[in-house]
Amino acid sequence: MAVDSTRMLTVGEVARRSGVAVSALHFYETKGLIASTRTAGNQRRYPALVLRTLAIIKVAQRTGIPLEEIRQAFSRYPPNSKLTAAQWGEMSTAWREDLNARIRTLEALRDSLDNCIGCGCLSLEECPLRNPEDVLAKQGTGGRILESKAR
Repeated sequence: MAVDSTRMLTVGEVARRSGVAVSALHFYETKGLIASTRTAGNQRRYPALVLRTLAIIKVAQRTGIPLEEIRQAFSRYPPNSKLTAAQWGEMSTAWREDLNARIRTLEALRDSLDNCIGCGCLSLEECPLRNPEDVLAKQGTGGRILESKAR
């Protein structure tokens, strides 16, 4: 069923239908992710298309995409516009490599944790994650060994 792009929803309707709290809707609006209009009584109204935008925001957040990246992706299009399949495809393509890199990092972490934490060897001589004399500090912060395995 097609979404009626002319239908306007109250903030409560949007919250109920999208599963996003009213406070989050206000936050998303201040961040430029969604836009509303105001009635003569200064009440927010959102086009029904905002539900699709909110679904994408929720999915993107669930995969770990930061709100700023989501905002940047949506900023390429006019607020409350009906995006085409090609435009949605452009958005997903832009996020794909970042998601693939995260997947590789998570897989490396999972595989290293299975071998390290679960092994119980307590051997600093044989541990694949050891870092004698903190030599890896020169390369930067974070788990340098795990991060290098993910690449």
